[in-house]
Amino acid sequence: MSFLDQLKSQANAVQSVQSAQQTYNEANVKLAEAASKTVWLYITELAKQLNVIQPAGPKLSLDGKTHWPAMKLVDFRVDARKKKLHDKEVFDYTVMAWRIVPRDGAPVAASVSANFPPDLQRIESRLAAGSVQHERVNVRHPEKHTLQAIRFDYATEARGSITVTPDHLDAKIVFRIASAQSFAIVDASYPANRVQGAVLDELAKLIVGQPSSFS
Repeated sequence: MSFLDQLKSQANAVQSVQSAQQTYNEANVKLAEAASKTVWLYITELAKQLNVIQPAGPKLSLDGKTHWPAMKLVDFRVDARKKKLHDKEVFDYTVMAWRIVPRDGAPVAASVSANFPPDLQRIESRLAAGSVQHERVNVRHPEKHTLQAIRFDYATEARGSITVTPDHLDAKIVFRIASAQSFAIVDASYPANRVQGAVLDELAKLIVGQPSSFS
């Protein structure tokens, strides 16, 4: 075999590997896209039903001591965005968001305070997870003017959301859930071929506070 033939053989081997990889990638993109469409259709219909039901919201507290009133979930909205992947339009992400408001009456003004770093970090992370509008106030000694505590003034209204992002190359669907059962962010990932009605039903149960295996 001439040296040129050797190079041709090597080139054919490389092309064979590249072709197999392309086929694999294309199959994964199709799986991720099918799952993304399933999610979009499901949560669009889910939002319509939950807007009518207005299910009870989770029990909430920013500091574990000051408890919010009984809440409900309202104003469910769904949005999906696309992007280009290898000159094809695919799902970038899908979001369902909602408001968490008092079951009776309007949001009320309240406040919590912290004077130790762990408590402060916990409150700040919960405020961020629930997208709670607030003001941070430094509480100082009236005479010495030394910092005594940090007070957070807020109204009892929060937001929850689910962001669904496909990983097209690995054929996975990544879920990020904010304030479904508490002021927390939960991340979960499923193979695209598993994202069907049964998994999404468990996600819906999680949102409305029923026992759920979604994780």
